[in-house]
Amino acid sequence: MRLERREQTSLAWAFGAPFAAIAFTLLLASLLVLWAGKPVAQTYGAILEGGFGSVFAWTETLTRATPLMLTGLAAAVAFRAKLFNIGAEGQLYGGALAAIAIGGLHDGTGLEWPIWALFPLMMLAAALVGALLLLGPALMKAKLQVDEVVTTLLLNFIVLLAVGALLDGVMKDPTAMGWPQSVALQGDLELSKLVEQSRLHTGLIFAAALAVLVWIVMRFTVLGFDIRATGANAKAAAFAGVNITRTVVLTALLSGALAGLAGAIEVAGRTSYVTLDMSPGYGYSGIVVAMLAGLHPLGVIAVSIFVAGMLVGADSMSRVVGVPTYIADVIVAASLISMLIAVMLAQYRLRWR
Repeated sequence: MRLERREQTSLAWAFGAPFAAIAFTLLLASLLVLWAGKPVAQTYGAILEGGFGSVFAWTETLTRATPLMLTGLAAAVAFRAKLFNIGAEGQLYGGALAAIAIGGLHDGTGLEWPIWALFPLMMLAAALVGALLLLGPALMKAKLQVDEVVTTLLLNFIVLLAVGALLDGVMKDPTAMGWPQSVALQGDLELSKLVEQSRLHTGLIFAAALAVLVWIVMRFTVLGFDIRATGANAKAAAFAGVNITRTVVLTALLSGALAGLAGAIEVAGRTSYVTLDMSPGYGYSGIVVAMLAGLHPLGVIAVSIFVAGMLVGADSMSRVVGVPTYIADVIVAASLISMLIAVMLAQYRLRWR
């Protein structure tokens, strides 16, 4: 058996493959639900109801989707250039710490900035820290051919250990009764709520606007063309005049900045301070979001809402039906695998010898 590339992907395969992937995922999850001895229809109904069935459910889903949009964009941009950024989790925490350093620790230092200047400075610092955390692995990949998957993954652990040290040290909140958390962000720097008495904040609009902006950059600019060309075939792109090292560096700066902004927006919109459990794995989940979206910036918006809805709905489903919340992780992971297989079969056909 071998794979043979199709000369042209038919419309039936192009549109049918994703639906087949979704159907396979639901079938697989249904078997696990039946194995747990629970009704399938009630389980799926509880997930949908918990994630999308009320105003409160929608606000919780969109709140969780906001950081997923930004980490998904970070992965999508980097992966498009074949720069496999697995370090968005560390970049998110780096951006969160930078936001607190600007918006929470400057009191008493004589730097009394007006809010209109301090907020963009805080966001800029978060983006810069995230970008710099990815710049080193990108340069090692471009100059020394060091595998960026290893370097960015290991950098996550380094950043998290550094965060733990800072939260027990210079950034520790003296009023937290010994709990390892940073000082709080100034109240004037927090993002306003989109819906009263909910956690949904204006960071959602900011993240969606960034997705549109990234799509414009990738689709209509020279940098976007260079990124796509480098990812498609780096040698051919270099032969055509694309500066590969420059493109990889700029891609890394953009990707890391997006992940750093995810941390700053999470602090300014939801938590107000940094803790080691601030992110339940948004950096890693962003990779799943990017792959399910086909690395398309606008697709990241829809997929992040889907993934967030599954995670939020699973909490409600666990209380109503009694199925473990891990079924949501199975659905998201199986969706990724089945979607990758479906896309491959849409581009290739199996030949039997």
